[in-house]
Amino acid sequence: MTMRNQPTARQVRLGTELRRLREAAGKSAREVAGLLGSSSTHMSQIEAGSSGIGEERLRRLAAHCACVDGELIEALAEMATDRTRGWWEEYRGVLPTAFLDLSELDHHAAFRHEVAVIHIPGLLQTEDYARALFSYMAPELPRSEVDPRVTHRMRRRVVIERPGPITYEAVIHEAALRIRVGDRSVSRAQLERILEYSDLEHVTVRVVPFDLDGFAGADSAMGYLGGPVPRLDTVVRDAPHGTAFIDSEAQLAHFRTLFRKVEEASLSPVHSRDFIRKLAKEL
Repeated sequence: MTMRNQPTARQVRLGTELRRLREAAGKSAREVAGLLGSSSTHMSQIEAGSSGIGEERLRRLAAHCACVDGELIEALAEMATDRTRGWWEEYRGVLPTAFLDLSELDHHAAFRHEVAVIHIPGLLQTEDYARALFSYMAPELPRSEVDPRVTHRMRRRVVIERPGPITYEAVIHEAALRIRVGDRSVSRAQLERILEYSDLEHVTVRVVPFDLDGFAGADSAMGYLGGPVPRLDTVVRDAPHGTAFIDSEAQLAHFRTLFRKVEEASLSPVHSRDFIRKLAKEL
């Protein structure tokens, strides 16, 4: 197969999972390559996501590694054979690859759980809010670079607007609701947009007020995306060096627990809507 210069996060994840299968079986890359009639170099390239793997070879690899998790094998086979070129490909070479990787993750996710403490979640942002945010965070960027960031963010909403949308749940701290990224009119329109989305059956919005006891999660901002099987879930976090994609089993378990804790510390969806309406009226 053709070598990839810049594998996507999804392609890297497939390679990571195949390496985990091999390591769980206690086999070296050389051993598995020999069983598949390949080379250890090619095996390393597959595990790095820089080279693809066919479905038949993937299933043989799983068998040689004594993997009996049928659902996982089917999910990995689907990842290996997927040739989707989504709308985000229009931005390749225009935006940093993390933007594209996030859109691809959204597209394939079964659900998305979000915790937002400082800023409104990207899927719920209005165009004016997003523009104000990008312009402030990177003031040196010319409009020609801000514009594609904004349009990309608006197009990401397709996953909660399309037929057959993903299930989306956001827990938003009062700080994010109150901080005026733009002016009063931008803030009011943003709160109204959140209320509109929270009316949808597949969207749930909860609020963590300042005066609610039991919240110690100021550093709990995350996006938790559900895969076809729990092992293939992904956590997305913003880090100082950029967007971080987290997928180790222990870390996934940690963030599942963390999301439940934040959810338990929040208001009910009904009371959250009332809370947001009150804030909007204050503006």
